[in-house]
Amino acid sequence: QVQLVESGGGLVQAGGSLKLSCVASGRTFNSYAMGWFRQAPGKEREGVAAINWSGGSALYADTVRGRFAISRDNAKNTVYLQMNNMQPEDTAVYYCAAVLGTALRLYEYEHWGQGTQVTVYS
Repeated sequence: QVQLVESGGGLVQAGGSLKLSCVASGRTFNSYAMGWFRQAPGKEREGVAAINWSGGSALYADTVRGRFAISRDNAKNTVYLQMNNMQPEDTAVYYCAAVLGTALRLYEYEHWGQGTQVTVYS
């Protein structure tokens, strides 16, 4: 079992940046692919970005590609989401998630954090 705790959310003006962090408990962090998801009010949860166990491969949703960057530091059991040129449509609760194994995907994750609110104003 892995527990995930997100931080770094907040209020940002359109065009600005935020960096989210997610710290995982346990000693097998590098056995998990990690992902970031978001859910805006009244909308379905959306996969934003994923990264494989080593950090060597990443996957992005079309809506964020070129603006967001996912990374991880296995020594710190932490995954990050750097968000640049943010827009009001990026407003959502952002969730960190983990799935055991080597698959790189934006669905069927096993463990979830509690979420952190991100609000972008124009």
